[in-house]
Amino acid sequence: MPEISDSLDRADEQNFTRPIPKSAGAQIRYLVKQLKSTKAVADLLAISRRTVERYVKDQIKQPKPALSTRLEREVRRRWQPLVRKRARAKAARQTGLVIETRARFGFSAAPGTTDDGRMRRITQHLPPEYASRLFTAQEAGANEAQLRHIAAEGLQEIYFKDHGARAQGLLVEFTDIDYIELDF
Repeated sequence: MPEISDSLDRADEQNFTRPIPKSAGAQIRYLVKQLKSTKAVADLLAISRRTVERYVKDQIKQPKPALSTRLEREVRRRWQPLVRKRARAKAARQTGLVIETRARFGFSAAPGTTDDGRMRRITQHLPPEYASRLFTAQEAGANEAQLRHIAAEGLQEIYFKDHGARAQGLLVEFTDIDYIELDF
């Protein structure tokens, strides 16, 4: 389940300055404008070219639930790319991001310390370097495990090690995510 990737996408949507198109016809017209052809939209949504043309002309108004879900997902992925890019650039250079999660954290630490994992709820600001690494990894097509590793490393250094002030040998494992929300 792509929890971190989805959370990054939801955080992007918080920065949108206009709502996405509501009607199926408006959404299809937007995709046609972005992809420059009805054939590309038909291939993307796994429907016929004629069906795309009928949505463009508002001859069909109500898509089936599966198509509606795919359509909204594809429009959200492409909506306001410049706004999305500016918000990510600001977070990667200046503000960082806030991670709120409830997950199981296990530890590998020096002998004599506990390494039993337990559920924790953590809200922590991560500096811009971790935001930049997350964005770069997501854009490069990193899988969920790689994104989870970057987030765990950020929480390890900032939350558990307190910027290197304690727990020098601690290694954090970020597993069993109950929920995760990112904001920037």
